[in-house]
Amino acid sequence: MMMMNNSLVLRAIEPEDIDILYRHENDRDVWLVSGTTAPYSRYVLKKYIENSFADIYDTKQLRLIIEQDGRAIGAVDIFDFDAHNSHAGVGIIIFDSSDRGKGYAKEAIELLKTYCFKTLSLNQIYCNVTMDNSASLGLFQSLGFENVGVRKAWMRINDAYIDVAFLQLLKNN
Repeated sequence: MMMMNNSLVLRAIEPEDIDILYRHENDRDVWLVSGTTAPYSRYVLKKYIENSFADIYDTKQLRLIIEQDGRAIGAVDIFDFDAHNSHAGVGIIIFDSSDRGKGYAKEAIELLKTYCFKTLSLNQIYCNVTMDNSASLGLFQSLGFENVGVRKAWMRINDAYIDVAFLQLLKNN
């Protein structure tokens, strides 16, 4: 599966992505927002890649690599896929700080929105963003996501609990 616009491609994970996934899945700064609590081994990531062909209707999730000029610059995720209720969560990471702020995340989410609404026929997609992440809040709000609530003390980071915004985008908005 591949989706593209003039500058980006969203594509399936390939075996050669293991090094970049290994580096970023094991980045403790990413753990803070991903819910990860332990490092991933190369073996586990290799098995994940080998099974990434599985259907979203079975696994309830999908990860796609964001590619720009043939270079993997990030990943988008669909998670908590619920075909019956027609919704799913979405997430994004741009791997390196030098690629952030260039509009890639916005373009990637636009491509993902089209996939979710047209191909998967979802009624809505949602995301969870920590209240202190103004860049992500601004990104999703600029794409039409509406902040519909705050989950108080929802996420533990180190010894503190922080609030998380819950943002939704309905298909017809």
